Amino acid sequence: MICERFEDFAAALPGGRALMGLDLGSKTIGVAVSDRLLSSATPLETIRRRRFTSDAARLLDLAQGREVAGLILGLPRNMDGSEGPRCQSTRAFARNLAGLTELPIAFWDERLSTVAAERALLEADTSRKRRAEVIDHVAAAYILQGALDRLRHLQIGSDK
Repeated sequence: MICERFEDFAAALPGGRALMGLDLGSKTIGVAVSDRLLSSATPLETIRRRRFTSDAARLLDLAQGREVAGLILGLPRNMDGSEGPRCQSTRAFARNLAGLTELPIAFWDERLSTVAAERALLEADTSRKRRAEVIDHVAAAYILQGALDRLRHLQIGSDK
């Protein structure tokens, strides 16, 4: 199930289970997971893209192994907020993935997530080689953390 509205995604989530964040690229997929309290995102791994079927199988294996309740896909909007070919590709990936799982899927605006990840890795004095190895799953953690923060805000608003 693809949730276009983030509030619908939040309502579809069972409690006590983690979320998975994805940073889809043309060559790799960065993967991050949250804790069960949905408070913090942790980079997990970078998957080298091959074919959709093998990529999806790996993602769903990770989701099952970590008892994930939902998936957040970074949506690479243009800086003016419009959607270009990369957004179309991400939406197509989500539609195909939704055909293979019952997990709710939501999109999160990922503008500047890779820039933020790169900055954090530079501040940590990470070597150029190591940055290239981890940038995608660190960017996935930035995407997921933004969604987790929004979920927390939605919960606080519903407690009033």
